[in-house]
Amino acid sequence: MEEAVEEVPPLKVKDMPVIEMYNSEDAYNNIAKMVEETKKASAVIFNTFQELEQPEIGRLNQHLESPNFAIPFHKCFSAASSSLLAQDMSSISWLDEQPPKSVLYVSFGSVAAMDGTRLLEMAWGLANSGSRFLWAVRPGLVHGSEWLEMLPSGFFEATSGRGIIIKWAPQQEILSHPSVGGFWTHCGWNSTLESICEGVPMICSPFFGDQFVNARYVSDVWRVGINLHKDLERGRTENGIRKLMVERDGEEMRKMAMLLKEKIDAGLKMGGSTNRELDELINVISSF
Repeated sequence: MEEAVEEVPPLKVKDMPVIEMYNSEDAYNNIAKMVEETKKASAVIFNTFQELEQPEIGRLNQHLESPNFAIPFHKCFSAASSSLLAQDMSSISWLDEQPPKSVLYVSFGSVAAMDGTRLLEMAWGLANSGSRFLWAVRPGLVHGSEWLEMLPSGFFEATSGRGIIIKWAPQQEILSHPSVGGFWTHCGWNSTLESICEGVPMICSPFFGDQFVNARYVSDVWRVGINLHKDLERGRTENGIRKLMVERDGEEMRKMAMLLKEKIDAGLKMGGSTNRELDELINVISSF
């Protein structure tokens, strides 16, 4: 599983997306059909930045005859509320009281789920790290639990005064807050992009699909995070949190993340790469 995939560096075999369902053949056939239909499209929009994935976009250009554009949706279009749960804005006032870059934001998105053992290991990793944290634990995240029933005894006492848990977070507002210094994420693509756009380095705990690919790029290509892969053992998570939040390695990742943010911000300005891509897309649409 540690072998490199020669056709798609820097991925390893264990990073390749796997479809785990009853009829995986049908799922693969559906994906193949989507790929073929994409090739027939009048134009293709990739939800990314040229500054982030220029080599990958170049390789895709070799297989697409239609024009394609790298346009990050959440940066170019107004964000209509699409949240699946009510956002808890009280977290922002709590962040206002914390020192700069001191808080680890933890969220595994709207779909990922885990068992109680993994939650317990996460909880003790957070507690033992000594770091401040804002943890979004949505109802249904843990199998067989309504919300926080499976948190270990003594957790709240061990983290008193330095962490809060909420059901659902206003993620973009949190990531842009000056008190946030890291993001422990499942590495869904939207979360990954949002974190990079705000210059926030990551701890990656992917669950399925493209999340393993995203995590590999975060850690090995862009060098803005730590990839824990599937390992949530408390000692490893504690070490990962300390590395990101207080050690020199984490500071280097934070600098790399800020450099990426600056490049992305420049691309969004008039005459920048993203701005040009958007103008070209408008021209293509207007030509029909």
